[in-house]
Amino acid sequence: MAVLQRASVMVLASTWLGATTADPGPGGATPPLDFQVQEGLNLNRLFREGPVAAHLLLRAGAQPRILVAFPAGNSGVGVWFEQRSGGGSWTLKGAPRAVREADSRGRALYGIAAEASLDAPVLRIHEAVLSSIRVLRDYQLHSPVPPGVAAKSTMTGRTIRWSRDRLDGAAGYRLTLEVTDGQLREGEIRAGRDGRIGLTITALSGETPLTPLFGGKLLSDAAGSDSAARDTLTFLAYREKLLAGSWRFDTYFGRDTLMSVRLLMPALSPTAIEAALSSVLARLSPTGEVAHEEDIGEQAVLDHLKRDGSRSAAPVYDYKMIDSDYLLAPVVSAWLLHDPRGRAAASSFLAASVEGPDGRRTSRGAALLMNLRLVLESASAFAADPVASHLIGLKSGYTVGEWRDSETGIGGGRYPYDVNAVLVPAAVKAAAELDASGLLTPYLGADDRARFARAARMAEVWRTMAPRPFDIVIPHRQASSAVEHYAAAQGIPPGPALAALGQGELRFHAIALGASGDPIPVMHSDEGFAMLFAEPPPDTLDRAVTALMRPFPAGLMTQVGMVVANPAYCAPALQASFSRNAYHGTVVWSWQQALFAAGLARQLERQDLPPAVREHLVKAQQLLWSAIEATRSMNNSELWSWSFADGHYRVAPFGAAAADADESNAAQLWSTVYLAVRPPHEVVP
Repeated sequence: MAVLQRASVMVLASTWLGATTADPGPGGATPPLDFQVQEGLNLNRLFREGPVAAHLLLRAGAQPRILVAFPAGNSGVGVWFEQRSGGGSWTLKGAPRAVREADSRGRALYGIAAEASLDAPVLRIHEAVLSSIRVLRDYQLHSPVPPGVAAKSTMTGRTIRWSRDRLDGAAGYRLTLEVTDGQLREGEIRAGRDGRIGLTITALSGETPLTPLFGGKLLSDAAGSDSAARDTLTFLAYREKLLAGSWRFDTYFGRDTLMSVRLLMPALSPTAIEAALSSVLARLSPTGEVAHEEDIGEQAVLDHLKRDGSRSAAPVYDYKMIDSDYLLAPVVSAWLLHDPRGRAAASSFLAASVEGPDGRRTSRGAALLMNLRLVLESASAFAADPVASHLIGLKSGYTVGEWRDSETGIGGGRYPYDVNAVLVPAAVKAAAELDASGLLTPYLGADDRARFARAARMAEVWRTMAPRPFDIVIPHRQASSAVEHYAAAQGIPPGPALAALGQGELRFHAIALGASGDPIPVMHSDEGFAMLFAEPPPDTLDRAVTALMRPFPAGLMTQVGMVVANPAYCAPALQASFSRNAYHGTVVWSWQQALFAAGLARQLERQDLPPAVREHLVKAQQLLWSAIEATRSMNNSELWSWSFADGHYRVAPFGAAAADADESNAAQLWSTVYLAVRPPHEVVP
């Protein structure tokens, strides 16, 4: 594991092996892709060649495991070993190689074989799981394996093998471990004389391979040159969809797709942008909701077995998220109206057809209109009577509904700030712009004219009135006391944060409103949405940026990045929900920093900013990019936590600590956006 020391910040660096995919190989074939990421206890090797795409994860430490995730069908195989004491690390011998085998019925299985070794005396097999990645993900979080999914092992000599068909009888999965150094007996693998365990790992899936996007079909000439980001995005990009992240989210997620496309837009090719937008439009519900996640492959079979007793593998879509519904229109508008490449082909893009979840084909324009109707109808109550109870709340029965989608991500709130103060007004405004452009004319129904005629006025009501209920004002003495007590609890010196507070009252926007409309006083990074999708008044913009860019725990800034939540100003009971072990707690998400950076750059393009405000934004931009550059080796991962010792913050890979709620993806779609979100000193073509 390489260790990079910059500006007194310890960063666990990622190791990247292999060349970036740029151009087709001989005969137009997809060129191979092979790179490695070491993150905390996880050694990740991501590989693609021909029809094979696979992510091999080898976890060391007290709870070792071997896992292989396949973008095909969001499927995977893994074996978990018994908890043990001691350290030990994995080593890969050479590159994985693509493998094609046939199952007992002659059906094709695609996968990889890799040679690995672990410096440990013994591995005791606990359980192997072969199924959908969703099943493996849930098992990793201590959920039981669903009925019928358990795979039995067979041992022959030095080889142990698990194999099973999919629950509906389709070609399934296979995992083989051959002991090349050491001994295998009764579910236990013992090291050889050199103290290492050597294995040949062969992992296969029968799911249908996806169609890769790469080279000029993926990236434009304006894309950054960072090879790590290019490789990560290439592994996650397919004509059918963009994958949210590997290993845990190797399939379509609507929000991730839309945010990534918006931030990556200058760096993506028209082919990639339109493929991604088409994937969202194809998965809309009959009422225009954007699908959050899809259950495909064996997870779809499991869903149908639970719902109707059938073994159908028809995809099942999750529509519980509310933020995605209001992201589609601004992103489509950015492409079709504000990007010259998209504007030139806007009519043909909308006229092309997509196949919906019900199997029926419709035009992209008609599908988009379904979503715009949903946006305008859901926004009408607040536009007519702007009171908190008319804001957009989480759906009944759910405690999540936007990107902070862990159970405590918005502190038990019902009305999220990002959705109501930013995304809804942006979506209504985009609907008005799209209608005014004339692009929607071929798809409008009899009632749509009246609907769209009110859109511009509705957008203005939302823009001016929706942020107001989220205002938090804390007197200086109370804010200082809160910072001092919280810093002591976290083992952080309070001096820099207290000095940055100044002498005036503290103002920021609540992360959400509770069911009764009470603001939840957790400071957060979602002002980045406002800077990217809106034009806040200069004084509001200046106040928000000033508050958030203060040193944590007065604001959000640390030496290892901008944390996404700061609970210093709320009750101690709620503070515990936003710890550095929480998925949406006092941790750093790579894409949220990129969102803030893109938002700052956009606001600095304005001509109406007073000189003092502009100066503050420039300083904030410099500070933010300093933190981004200090942790550059982590940028393509999902998130990270931190520790503090000897006067300095240090990166702590999320998932390395036993108390961490989950583990970070080594390859995350919306963390590749630095290919388009660039430091101010870099000239973008």
